[in-house]
Amino acid sequence: MPANRSTILRRGIAVVATLPLVTLAACGYGSESTADNAKEKVAAGSSKIDGLDSVRIGYFGNLTHGTALVARQQGYFQKQLGATKADYQIFNAGPSEIEALNSKSLDIGWIGPSPAINGYTKANGTNLRIIGGSASGGVKLVINPKKIKSLKDVKGRKIATPQLGNTQDVAFLNWVADQGWKVDANTGKGDVSVVRTDNKVTPDAYKSGAIDGAWVPEPTASKLVAAGGKVLLDEASLWPDKKFVITNIIVRQDFLKEHPKAVEAVLKASVEANKWINANSDEAKATANKRLEADSGKALPADVIDPAWKSIQFTDDPLASTLNTEAEHAVKAGLLEKPNLKGIYDLTLLNKVLKAEGASPVDDATLGAN
Repeated sequence: MPANRSTILRRGIAVVATLPLVTLAACGYGSESTADNAKEKVAAGSSKIDGLDSVRIGYFGNLTHGTALVARQQGYFQKQLGATKADYQIFNAGPSEIEALNSKSLDIGWIGPSPAINGYTKANGTNLRIIGGSASGGVKLVINPKKIKSLKDVKGRKIATPQLGNTQDVAFLNWVADQGWKVDANTGKGDVSVVRTDNKVTPDAYKSGAIDGAWVPEPTASKLVAAGGKVLLDEASLWPDKKFVITNIIVRQDFLKEHPKAVEAVLKASVEANKWINANSDEAKATANKRLEADSGKALPADVIDPAWKSIQFTDDPLASTLNTEAEHAVKAGLLEKPNLKGIYDLTLLNKVLKAEGASPVDDATLGAN
């Protein structure tokens, strides 16, 4: 029933919003690295964009946010923003990033599709726009090969997802339903036990035997493989052309309206980063790992980052049709009432940047604001 779905969604948002962040910044939402990087410094003689002292940019310490990791590490954000300082907040929960955006302590952020959908619908379409794509893929079902030999063996097992109602949780519940199995989306109980576990805890939960596998993004999936797990299914195989949105770029609607030049500058940096990543994969991988090390204090080992990086496609295209499908999956699972996503996209500035680069425009699947 609709009331029950709303209750489940609110509970899901509440659960993930309480997940601990790496280090709390003054704003109370994200952490900020203090690592010095010469490429991030404001260039002497440059001018401010839109008269702004700073632009606050958010991202996760995940490889699926590799565009932001590379753009920061290479100094692309700061280069495009001139004398307007690029300030950063690092998140590990989508609802926390949405909360920061809603409170106006964040201007622009890299985020997964489900938090963007949930945030947009909860605010009745008044708080954010998706202004660009970032990444596709990088999500896998990894299992304990001693306990699970085939896809049918997943039935009756304990499988972790990162959060109730998050992008991977919705994808796994949809896959379970496609197998003809039943699971209560709220409790996670049924033909499969869905265990909502923070990605940072999942590898240890796997090693201890508390879970039999996990449907997770990179680099968690490759961490499980390094711990003896086996990839049973790559989510990309379930999508047309093996492409589906895993990371988008969002912006506050009021910030987009008041400071379009600053938003365009960030998009230029994103397009520049993706172009460099796709032309220099190995160097880009090392660059992203340096940023992860600076942000978290620990780089990923080669047996984790190498396979993880290969499974992610970096793209400026937000793959809007797949976002709409992911929303339908959340409705099917009972985690979301049928949303009105009209207006969630504004790709005007991105297509302007792409045109200047001689690249083809991207499509909003009729969900654009204009």
